[in-house]
Formats: sequence, structure tokens, C-alpha cells
Amino acid sequence: MTDAEAVQDGPAIRYAPDRPLPLHQLVYLPEGDEITVGRPDTDSYGIFPPDGAEVLRRLEQGMPPREAAIWYEARYRESLDIDDLIAALDELGFVREPGAPDTSPVTEDALVRWRRLGAALFSVPAWICYGLLVAWALVAMARRPDLAPSYHNVFFTDYYTLIQASLFVAAVPQLLLHEGFHALAGRRLGLRSRLRISRRLYFVVLETSLDGLVAVPRRKRYLPIVAGMLADVVVMAVLTIAADLTREPGGGLSFGGRFCLAFAYAVLLRILWQFSLYLRTDLYVLVSTALGCVDLHGTAMRMLRNRVNRLLGRRGRLLDESDWHPVDRRVARWYSWLIVGGYAVSLTTFLVAIAPIVYRMFAGVLGRFTGHGASWPELLDSLVFCGFILGQLVVLAWVTVRDRRRDRARRLDHVIA
Repeated sequence: MTDAEAVQDGPAIRYAPDRPLPLHQLVYLPEGDEITVGRPDTDSYGIFPPDGAEVLRRLEQGMPPREAAIWYEARYRESLDIDDLIAALDELGFVREPGAPDTSPVTEDALVRWRRLGAALFSVPAWICYGLLVAWALVAMARRPDLAPSYHNVFFTDYYTLIQASLFVAAVPQLLLHEGFHALAGRRLGLRSRLRISRRLYFVVLETSLDGLVAVPRRKRYLPIVAGMLADVVVMAVLTIAADLTREPGGGLSFGGRFCLAFAYAVLLRILWQFSLYLRTDLYVLVSTALGCVDLHGTAMRMLRNRVNRLLGRRGRLLDESDWHPVDRRVARWYSWLIVGGYAVSLTTFLVAIAPIVYRMFAGVLGRFTGHGASWPELLDSLVFCGFILGQLVVLAWVTVRDRRRDRARRLDHVIA
């Protein structure tokens, strides 16, 4: 490195060691023994030890890199590889091109849109409205038992294809609302958010990205995490109230009311799914965030594997626990049992809430083909329904085979490399 200029390989970073390093405006959030530093305008964040964050602060304040290295060695009695540090900062996008203006003003209004809408949706009057709606629905269910959740509610019509198609179509805006509540709860804090389309097996799912949560105090992260479940609860309450208010003159449920209860039951299943803690659900993220974990899910799964291997006497298959994050290891001792409970919740939900629906549908289809008196619309409905189910199974098998081939190809490429 010369006095005039230093060149860092990789993405080229040119800086004068005796001149201030051009950095974007950064935010700092202490979290225990670590400090999160990042750019909210690009959702780029890194975790630094306190001494590294202090060096970064001084660089941002205008201290030249050479002076920062000298200061660090005098303060901590250790040498600092300033070239490696600047390369890491560039990889995170913290370093500006020499002479380029700072394009990262850390002002809440400049970072996000819909901030006011997010603030309104989670204001005190809004919480009062949500509470009143849920209370109204609970009172209505207590007074009218036919409003209570039941798998029988799914069968609002005798045509199974109509049930499947209508609930699928209605789920799209509900999923958007669920993810929208996540996003708006974050935007009220000035955080950027992105809605992306992902896939689980052959299901297309929506996911909200709120990377900026790592740069806000932990107590402010909880609402954006659980906001989606809040939306589900409110939607279920509104559907129950709508079913009660649209009764026929004789007191029976109208067709629209029956559909509302069918959809409310589907929303309830989504809420129960959040308790499947063997997956990275909203509740898992809540627990992990509240306890300050790094990779609680992975650590808990590995701890369960070790417990099973110890029980079976397979000592040679035990995983080394010394490399696990200490917080993850401590929490995983009890959270791993919640993962087992999550499997129990999923199994119970399937047996109690889903299996009866599947049995009734397939028994009905079989009865139409083997019995007498079925009309041609009912037979056509059964054919379309069976074709739709068969199509899903074919797609599932194709996706499974394709993913296994890709994984095998990756492993082979890794071995060859």
C-alpha cells in the first residue's frame, strides 16, 4: 500500500489512507455483545463486535483509515487489517464511490410509503375496533352455536369443486391482507418492506420481507411479526359477524352466510398452522426475536437429533455442540420440546379438522359413482374434483423428483469440484 492510494482486489475500492473514507449514512443498534450496523435505504446490515462498530463510527465521522488503524491498535492493543475491513464494508454496500453524493438519507419519510396508513391501522382507535369485532364474534358464537367453527361449515354447497375453487379464490385477498399487515406494521416504524412470491412444494405462497427489523429495538419488532395473525383473527371475526347478520327470515343461515363460515374455518386452519413450530412460522420468529436467538430452529433440530442418537446408543452420530451459539443452545434445551409439540399440533389438526373433510368429500364422490340417483351435474362435479386432486398429486410428484435430481446434481458438482 502506497501513501497516495491503496487498491483492494475484488470489487475495486480506491481510497487514500490519509483521507476520509466515503461512507453512506449508517444506523447503529446495540444488541447485547453485538452491534447491528446498516443502511435502511437498501436493507443491508451487518453484525459487528463493539470494537469494530467503534472503528466504523470513527470512519463515518471522517477519521482517515490509517489513523483509525493506529487508534485501534493503541486502544485495544491489537492490530487492525484496515484493508479487510474496508473490503467487508464495500461488500455490504456501505462505501460510496469517491466523489459520489450520499444517496442514503436516514429520514423516515424518505424511506417508506404508506407510513401513515400503517400508523392508522395500529393506532389506539384501530385496536379498539379490532377488540370490539372479536368480542362481537365471540358473543355471537356463544348465543348461536351454528356460528362456531366446525368442519361441517366447509360444506356450504353440495358441489365439491365449487367448495375447493371458491375457497382457493377467496384465500388470495386474505393472504394479501395477512402479508399487508406485516408490511404496514413495519412501515409505521419507517421500515421498507417487499412482498415476494415463493413456493412451498407446489403451493405458491406470499412472503413479506422486513430486513430492516434488525435495526430497530427488539420491543418494536413484535408487532410487525404478529400483525399477520392479527389480520387473520379480525378476518375470522368479520366473517362470523357477516354470517350472523345475513340470516334468512326464518333464522337459518343464508348461502352467503354459509360461505362466510366456510371461509372462516379455512382462516382458523391458517391460524393453527402458526403453531407448527417445527417450521419457521410467525410464532417461531416471535420467540426467536424475543429471546435474541441467531438460529434457534437449526440448533433445536440438531439438538433433537442428538437426543435421538443418544437414546439409540449411536454415539458416533452425535453432532458437535461447541460451535452452536450459546443463546441458541440454552433456549433450544426447552424449545426443542416445543418442536415436538408442533408436530403434535399438526397431527391433531389433521385428524380433527382436516381428515373429516377429506373423508366426507371422497365418500361423497364414491357414493355418487357407486350409488343410484346422482344427477349429471353431481357426476360432472365429482369428475372435475377428482381430476383436480389427481393433477395436484402429479405436480407434487414431478416437483419432488425434479428437486431430488437438482440436489443430486449439486452434490455431484460439489464432489467433482
